[in-house]
Amino acid sequence: MVVYVLLFNARTENEGIHAETMNGQNLILMFEHEDDAIRYALMLEAQDFPEATVEGFDQAEIVEFCESAGYGYRLVPEGTLAVPPDQTLEQITWNPDDPNPIAPPANSASATDEHGISQAELDRMRQQLEKLL
Repeated sequence: MVVYVLLFNARTENEGIHAETMNGQNLILMFEHEDDAIRYALMLEAQDFPEATVEGFDQAEIVEFCESAGYGYRLVPEGTLAVPPDQTLEQITWNPDDPNPIAPPANSASATDEHGISQAELDRMRQQLEKLL
């Protein structure tokens, strides 16, 4: 089954995937329908996120990525109006060897940010995302 996820800086050296933190767990949202993912991306932009690209992937590939990166995932059924949380993280500290891939937020959702990440960490992230493609 094809699902849709949001990527920031798609096909660049700073590419990242949108994640949210819910109940202390980092989750990748997988949308069943592309239009729902596009609507969600537009709501993020309205909250001053950078422009997100909606990309379709095989659901098994996203699940495998999430498991290898220590993320959870949530399937957003077609027609569900998913609304982004009000709070965001200013920066991520993702490292594939770290059991807590994103610094814990005070309250809320997380998004990728290019500041504060070493080149080695970016390379590892890019390799993980390239495997999905």
